Parts: sequence; C-alpha cells; structure tokens
Amino acid sequence: MEEILLSAQPRQVIGKQVNALRRAGKIPVVLYGKHLAQPLTLQVEEKILQKVVVQAGRNRLIKLTIDSGAPRLVLTREVQRNPISGRLVHVDFQEVSLTEKITTQVPLALVGTSPAVTRGEGLLIHGIDSVEIRVLPSDLIPQIEVDVSKLEHVNQSLFVRDLQVSDKIEILTSGDEMVAKVVPVKEEVITAEAPVATAEVEVIKKGKVEEEGEAAPEGEAKKEEKK
Repeated sequence: MEEILLSAQPRQVIGKQVNALRRAGKIPVVLYGKHLAQPLTLQVEEKILQKVVVQAGRNRLIKLTIDSGAPRLVLTREVQRNPISGRLVHVDFQEVSLTEKITTQVPLALVGTSPAVTRGEGLLIHGIDSVEIRVLPSDLIPQIEVDVSKLEHVNQSLFVRDLQVSDKIEILTSGDEMVAKVVPVKEEVITAEAPVATAEVEVIKKGKVEEEGEAAPEGEAKKEEKK
C-alpha cells in the first residue's frame, strides 16, 4: 500500500490570528501523543492537507515530517470543517508507536445481498456503523466488511459477535450490538372515511333544514293572525 507523506512547519500564530493564516492557504494543526511533553502547534498547506485527510481517513498511517526532522507516524483524529464551504479549519493528529496498541473506531461496510431481501420478503436495516477496536498501528484496517448474504430469512440479524476479523484485532464494542437485520415488509393500510356515514350526516342536516323551512310559514301565519 502506498505510503502517505505529509510535511508541516512549526506554528507561532494562535487564537484569532489563525484566520489570517487560513486566508494565506495554510491550515492550523495540532500533534499530540503519549510520548510528547506537550502538543505541538503546526501548520500545513491547505491543498496538500485536504488530499491527505481524504486519502488516510482515520485508520491509515501518515508519515509526518516537521521541517527537516525525522518522520513521525501519526493518525488523523479530529477534522474540523467550515459548515458552509466545507473547507478545512483545523486538524488534530495523534503520534503512535508501532510497538504500542491503540484504540480507535473502524467503520463497518455491508457487502453482498440478503436472499430474503432479493425475494421481496423483507427490508435490510442497519444497526451500528462502526466498532471500537484495539490493535497495533501496523495492523490497522480501513474498514470491516459485513457479509449480509448470510441473512437468508426475515427477522434474522447479524451482531458484532458475528464479525470476522484477524486475531490481531480485538473488538471492544459489545458483541450484542446489532449490525444489520432483515425486517418484514409491512403493507401500508389506508383507512378511508366511510361514505355512508358522510351521507347520513348530510341527510340529517338536510332534513333539519327542511323541517326548519317548513316551520317558517307556520310562524309567519301566527304573526299574521295576531295582526
């Protein structure tokens, strides 16, 4: 697999002044790690950083070089973007050691087709979309594939305990968490108003009007008699 390389420079600008840095095409980043005395504030060219963030995701190792120093192995952790433009605002990296296990989230990718869904008997619904794992950085994987072709019947489910991964990977998420399930297809029943009931209401109203209409002349007649 192709190595992912990234170059950064120390950053002196902090606080509100970083907006000027962004306008100059550079993004503020922070590097932290277990063996660092304190986080390092850095800056990276926006176009280069954008490409690396997309390529590496959260689970591919990046060789980060600061100035002309020795490369450090890092993972992307927090990525902040402008909610309107989508442009990068800030990125956090974590330095890791190849000899020390780390804890991270790995996405789940559903593959294949459920026979029950193909037959039109059910619909496939998703449960959790990622799991937490503990692994050495060199054994990291970008995702865990979940074969839903095993779901042959309605109401059948796949759980975290059913995931198949290398023995080098320890899944920390509870095995009882649901990953995918086939649920029955339910027919939509639309209840229409009974036309008979509506007709009865109309008849009653009409009859009442007619009765009131018939009573009117009688009332008028009584008034004439009094006159």
